[in-house]
Amino acid sequence: MNLLVTGGNGFIGSNFINYWLKRHPKDQITNVDFLTYAADPNFVPSFGSGDSYVFVKGDIGDRPLVERVTKNSDAIINFAAESHVDRSITDSTDFIRSNIVGVHNLLQIVKDRKIRFHQVSTDEVYGSLPLDGKEKFTNASPYNPRNPYSASKASADFLVRAYHNTFALPVTISNCSNNYGPMQHPEKLIPKTILKAISGEQIPIYGNGSQVRDWIYVDDHCSALELILESKNFGSTSLVGGENESSNLETVRLLLRILGKSEDLITFVQDRPGHDVRYAIDSSSFRKETGWSPKMSFKEGLKATVNHYVSRRDYYIKRLKESL
Repeated sequence: MNLLVTGGNGFIGSNFINYWLKRHPKDQITNVDFLTYAADPNFVPSFGSGDSYVFVKGDIGDRPLVERVTKNSDAIINFAAESHVDRSITDSTDFIRSNIVGVHNLLQIVKDRKIRFHQVSTDEVYGSLPLDGKEKFTNASPYNPRNPYSASKASADFLVRAYHNTFALPVTISNCSNNYGPMQHPEKLIPKTILKAISGEQIPIYGNGSQVRDWIYVDDHCSALELILESKNFGSTSLVGGENESSNLETVRLLLRILGKSEDLITFVQDRPGHDVRYAIDSSSFRKETGWSPKMSFKEGLKATVNHYVSRRDYYIKRLKESL
C-alpha cells in the first residue's frame, strides 16, 4: 500500500510511521509535514528516504501540493494539526488554516480520487465532563468544543462526515484521549514536567491541578489506528481511550516519584481560560468491535517516557527553551 501520512514529524504521526513500517515493511509511506515548531525531522529516526519512506516538506493548506503528493496514494491518514490549546487561545489563525482548510483540501482530493481517508481527532471536541461524575464520552455524546483548538478539530470532523454523507467517500474518524510517550513536544504537561524536574526547576500546574485527563500510551493508539485504517466500516467514528484517568496534579506527583524528586518543585499558577475540567472516553464499543485493548499500563508507560526524556535531556531542554 502507498500510504500518505500528513503531519508525520509530529508526536503521534512520527510514532505511527515507525510503528507502521515495522509491521508493514513492504508498504510505502510518504510523509508530508510543514515542519512547524512542534515538528522535528529527528522524530522519524528509524527510516531515511528510500524505498519505504519519503519525506516531503509542505503544508496541507497548499492545494497544489496536496494534489501532487496524493497522486499515487491508496490511503491517507491525517495527523497534521496545530494542537496546543494555549497557543490557540493566543492566536487561532494557524489552527484554522491547518485543522480546517487543510482537511478540506484533503477531502477534495479524496472526493476526486476515492482514496481511503482517516481523520485523527481528539476527545476535546466533546467539551468537558463533570469533575466528580462517572460519565464518559460515547459515540452518542454531542459535540461541545470550548476553545479554538477543539472547535477547529470539531469543524474538521463535521466536514469529514458531511463528505461521507454527500459523496459516499471511504472515510473514518477516531477521537482519542490524551496521548503520552516518547518524542512528544516538551511544551506538553508530561515531558515538561520531566524536563523541569531533572533540571530542578519549578513545575507550573494550572489552577489547583484537579483537571482530569484519560491517558493512552502512543503505541497503543497506533495499534488502534492500524485496525481502523484496515477496516471497511466507512463513515464510522471510533472512540479510543486508555482508561487511565488521572488529575494533572496526580500525574505530576507520579512523575516526581519515578524521578525521585521532591513535590516542592510544584507551583500552582493562574488557570487557563475556559479550562475543561475532565475528559474520559468510553472505548467499549471499539473494543467489542475489534478486540483491541491498550497494552501499556499508565505507570509503566510513564517510566518508559521518563527514560526517553532523561536519556536525551540536553536535546529536549534546548527544544523547550526554543519554544518559549
